[in-house]
Amino acid sequence: MFMTEITPAEDSLGAELLALQKAAYAVEAEIIGDDRIPPLHESLADLRAQPLRWLGAVDEDGRLAGAVAWEETAGEVDVNRLVVHPGALRRGIGRALVKEVLARAGARRVVVSTGRDNTPARTLYERLGFALVGEAEVIPGLWIAHYALPA
Repeated sequence: MFMTEITPAEDSLGAELLALQKAAYAVEAEIIGDDRIPPLHESLADLRAQPLRWLGAVDEDGRLAGAVAWEETAGEVDVNRLVVHPGALRRGIGRALVKEVLARAGARRVVVSTGRDNTPARTLYERLGFALVGEAEVIPGLWIAHYALPA
């Protein structure tokens, strides 16, 4: 497994990334009992239009096993998406991707959000030292848990 930066707007991996994203968010939708997760319904054009930096985890066969996307400012890094192929779950891929973003964040604060009922994701972030800072109902019945790792 190796990590590489991805640019969906310019990369041939764009379609593969979209398929991975849809598969990963379908798992989350099943866990939380709600399929109204916006990235689950994105088109390739929508994905490519997002102002995100991407890092992908590529397996030994050259396939995308996971990816993380983030936005950053001078003071904060916002982990916007973390997706792992359903066939590669529980192998440390998500953890490795988030740890790489943390390393790139340096001294900046890092934030992330996930479905309130997504216990596997919440456990991952908590084990990496993130603290729950609040929960919000983003649309009726869809709750998000917000986490932060102080600078």
